[in-house]
Amino acid sequence: MAPTSVWLFWSTTILCCIATQARLTVSPNRLQFYYGESVSLSCEEDDISAGWTIRRNTTTDTRTECGSTWGTSNGSSCNFRSIGLDDRGVYWCESRAGATSNPVTISVTHNDVILQSPVQPVMEGDDVTLRCETWSFISILSAGFYKDGSFIGTGPAGHMTLRHVNKSDEGLYKCSIDRYNFFSPESWISVTGTHVVC
Repeated sequence: MAPTSVWLFWSTTILCCIATQARLTVSPNRLQFYYGESVSLSCEEDDISAGWTIRRNTTTDTRTECGSTWGTSNGSSCNFRSIGLDDRGVYWCESRAGATSNPVTISVTHNDVILQSPVQPVMEGDDVTLRCETWSFISILSAGFYKDGSFIGTGPAGHMTLRHVNKSDEGLYKCSIDRYNFFSPESWISVTGTHVVC
């Protein structure tokens, strides 16, 4: 390896390791919520001095910050006492210097059915479990699961596990419960490669 190539490799590695990063987490740990639920968003940051805040884009907001016209800000966290339909949108953490975290798309619904899927991107080779649930949390005998609008199978007790996922498993997922005539909202599942280990 040429000296210049070695220098570039180590420089890139060092920058990767020292770069200020944040990850947006959601509690409860899912992307779909029933109207009126309490929801908390938090920036898990490597450097609290970077001044991370939570912003969003919705049909009515563009890059608005938590605490301005929506949510209650608490440092690098944001809380909804009662999330509404107008709160559907894309959320992310942003530092004072303009660095951003992963975006998270949140759905809010009046329907009785929601899909539980990973909030964060999943790694290639991992198993991913999808869960279909109802507002009443009744016992579910089976649920149908769909990817990009196409039926992919039925899961007993409302569960389906995708084995050893790869990039082809990325897409929009939703579910339905046999006894109902409607579906959950759709949520995007991202699949990423191997993490860089510093």
